[in-house]
Amino acid sequence: MPQTFKKVALVGKYDSLALAESVERLADFLSAHGCEVTLARQTAKTLDQPRYKQANLSELPTVAEVVIVLGGDGTMLSIARALAPYPVPLIGVNQGRLGFLTDITVDNMEAELARMLAGEYDAEQRILLAATLQHEDDTYEEGPAFNDVVVSKAATGRLIEFEVFIDNEYVYTQRSDGLVVATPTGSTAYAMSAGGPILYPTLEAIALVPICPHTLSARPIVVSSESRVDIIIKRADDARVHLDGQNYFELQKGDTVSICRMPNSVTLLHPRHYRYYDTLRQKLHWSRQI
Repeated sequence: MPQTFKKVALVGKYDSLALAESVERLADFLSAHGCEVTLARQTAKTLDQPRYKQANLSELPTVAEVVIVLGGDGTMLSIARALAPYPVPLIGVNQGRLGFLTDITVDNMEAELARMLAGEYDAEQRILLAATLQHEDDTYEEGPAFNDVVVSKAATGRLIEFEVFIDNEYVYTQRSDGLVVATPTGSTAYAMSAGGPILYPTLEAIALVPICPHTLSARPIVVSSESRVDIIIKRADDARVHLDGQNYFELQKGDTVSICRMPNSVTLLHPRHYRYYDTLRQKLHWSRQI
């Protein structure tokens, strides 16, 4: 039987006064229907007089059974990365643009969430990536990614050159603007813009998509999510590795970026009527007559 939820945490896009009204409206609705509501501390700062219990983001999984994220896909990405170590499900309410990850609208959020908290939902497991950057001096930097890990040129505009290994097997040397290593979730983001395939969200797979390669034969490839991808920088006057387009590290010649699947997955909850292909048709304007 699906779990029902009474302890609910709300997280809104930080520093967004436009979201304050929606957060307060939803908190009041949930409280009136018997839920114990906790606000993320930074979200509470956007409200004039927050009347609800507050907790730091990392504390939410200890006080809530489900976390509702109000904002756009970017907000969901950052919250999913932060809460990935904890087995707490996430629900997205869209106040952004596309809304691939936040599929409930603000206009009908009360009715939708009332049904979902009562157990009428479908749960979906999404994989994340862990990226580790090893410098030539053997120092390390690391971080998680929900959408993608992108190795790319930075401000100079010059091509970078790198070698790609998958599970310690040499694949190719490439000169290009970079490479997107994407989860199925991220396959509808930068990877799609770079010509990569759309992967069904629950696939156990990772896509490698070149960005403007300096050859006509370079093509995206899809590998098992259990694979490890190593990218060794051979030439780069100015390069970076980006995690979900939100965090980044500078790259130098000789650096190695290693990418593998994180042991934890993110659980997203959707309304029962949610259909992934409906979302693709709507967001990507498929079947629209000109």
